[in-house]
Amino acid sequence: MASKKRQDQSLNNLGDAADSSAPSDRPTYNLRAVVQRTGLKPDTLRAWERRYGLPVPNRTGGGHRVYSEADVQCLLWLIARQDEGMNISQAVKLWKTLEAEGRLPAATDSPIAPARSAEKIASYDSPGGGIIEDLRRRWIDACATFSEREAETILAQAFALYPPETVCVEMLQKGLNQIGMEWYRGKYTTQQEHFASALAMRRLETLLAATPDPTQHGRVVVACPAQENHTFSPLLVTVLLRRRGWDVVYLGANLPQEELAETVRATRPDLVVLVAQQLSTAATLLEMSRMLAGQRVRVAYGGQIFNMIPALREHIPAYFLGTELAAAPMQIERLLMRPPLLPTAQPVSRDYEAALDEFQEKQAQIDAYVWQVMSAQGMPQSHLNAAKHNFGRDLTAALTLGNLDYLGNDLNWIAGLLSYRQISPEALVLYITVYAEAARRYLGRPGRLIVEWLTRLLNRHGYTGVESHEQMNVQPPVRNVPNKNLGHRQTQGVRTSVNGDEVS
Repeated sequence: MASKKRQDQSLNNLGDAADSSAPSDRPTYNLRAVVQRTGLKPDTLRAWERRYGLPVPNRTGGGHRVYSEADVQCLLWLIARQDEGMNISQAVKLWKTLEAEGRLPAATDSPIAPARSAEKIASYDSPGGGIIEDLRRRWIDACATFSEREAETILAQAFALYPPETVCVEMLQKGLNQIGMEWYRGKYTTQQEHFASALAMRRLETLLAATPDPTQHGRVVVACPAQENHTFSPLLVTVLLRRRGWDVVYLGANLPQEELAETVRATRPDLVVLVAQQLSTAATLLEMSRMLAGQRVRVAYGGQIFNMIPALREHIPAYFLGTELAAAPMQIERLLMRPPLLPTAQPVSRDYEAALDEFQEKQAQIDAYVWQVMSAQGMPQSHLNAAKHNFGRDLTAALTLGNLDYLGNDLNWIAGLLSYRQISPEALVLYITVYAEAARRYLGRPGRLIVEWLTRLLNRHGYTGVESHEQMNVQPPVRNVPNKNLGHRQTQGVRTSVNGDEVS
């Protein structure tokens, strides 16, 4: 709490600097007074002065240190940077860099952080945009070259200029989104994306560790459904809520439903927040929200998939947090203080429920047929494994959510990815064509809507049929006998995926 109080005091002084006179350089405070104001130990003050040359107090005739208001503000600024995850040597270096660049409200007599008024920030704008945009570009470039120290220094500069909330959203969230888009377009590699994500997550975890004890009445549980491994958004929501004084239990990625239920019974939260980024985990989120609704636990949710396919929201018996991540904490606060009536969820039709049951029963046979035909067509085994897992998983999710058209978004994403990689989409078309043939062969009457949807999909893109396995000179797989390229482990992997557990 003392650390948080010092940080808030420093940040408040930063925000007011543009509207008040600069702190005085007049020697005013003795060592004891400075210790009381900053919470630093006398030995620490002396060590900083000796090692880093900050602060620079005056001396009385008897040799005792006397500090100015500017010295105190400098110390509070350094403490705030430490609370944000910097070590003291980095903080001192940044302070001296900003002072040397003249990026202080009064560089000659006021060693405090730059004011965050609109006028001051605008005065630092570069031709390509404001400071935060420039810092974000530099951070992305540093991540792309695996320059960890440079990336951390740029983040430290951002935290010195802006509140942590602004840096998290404008630098980290938007930076990762841009890197992810460039990966999709083929500019960045998977390694570059993972490197940036690791740096961003580490920074959020540092901020989370520095948050104060709760001051608000109300507990929130934040989690990702089973199979959801994208944790930046829920961790950021947790950090933002903790900084606003809320008691938040963060459960992280890939949480099975039974473990969530056990945690809810133990913690008795006022609200559970679930975050899903994929179609498959949106279906798992639906099942979790139904379970929690049955226990009279309020649920809120969000995630990219609900922004990309707004119709999904109609099926979730919970509160949607909106499309902007930065606004989610305020929406959560409103739900905690004045919860509105729970939205009515649109039920899934009986036809879709029957089709889901039929598909789950026959999926192994469909997969075996597709594997054998596509192997004969020369598709690499690694591609077959990925296609089998992802397409079957997403088909199951669309059936669970009650509309196979939800699959279109993922198929368009894959087609775009292939295009950016300069790979012909014919392999994707062939896979869906063979899948449609397998579905026609093995699915009974309840599964007809799957066959019809696949046929319509192919017809819309000008593919009107599929060669049978006889025409391709491939023998159909024998029922209940695993294909030599599709052993028991892989078959079990498909089934556990359908049930929402981790793929083996």
